[in-house]
Amino acid sequence: MTGGASTDRTRLGYFLGPHGVKGGVKVFVLGDQTQFAALERVYVEKRGWLKVRRAEMLAPGVALHLAGVVTREGAEDLRGLNVYAADADLPEPEDGVYYYHELRGLTLSGPAGEVLGEVVDVVDAGHQDLLVVRHAAGDAFVPLQAPYVTVNLNGKRRPASLALTADAPAGLLDADEADDTDGAGRAE
Repeated sequence: MTGGASTDRTRLGYFLGPHGVKGGVKVFVLGDQTQFAALERVYVEKRGWLKVRRAEMLAPGVALHLAGVVTREGAEDLRGLNVYAADADLPEPEDGVYYYHELRGLTLSGPAGEVLGEVVDVVDAGHQDLLVVRHAAGDAFVPLQAPYVTVNLNGKRRPASLALTADAPAGLLDADEADDTDGAGRAE
């Protein structure tokens, strides 16, 4: 799951549109839909915190019934908006599972233990998730997938038990250049 609204909130998905005629709204879920089951509130982009009256598990996705949203039109107004949860409100993940917010602030190390940089964010790039790694030369995007990055879950202490290692090919951690040195993409 990716951040975006704040470092103390995690994006859970976005609203697809109405579910029924009494204000239910379908959510496209970015992770496990069961994370909605125990939530008492969610943060809705451009709306703020809303109380969750009920979360209905669908196949796939979730229908949320939120305080103050009681009509189909009210649910329609939420279409396309992102929905977040406070990191502290999320359920403890199962063994072998982690939340993206737990990766922020971790050190990314190379195979020999050398420090490559610090993870400052995780972004949803559509086709894959990317770590934003800050190092001496600037920020770089690193694919959050094997073989580039391995997330090591060392025991039960969270998030201190998480470790990241990267076996990155040459150039992957180069910071994005501010100017276009080869001329590609320049309008003349």
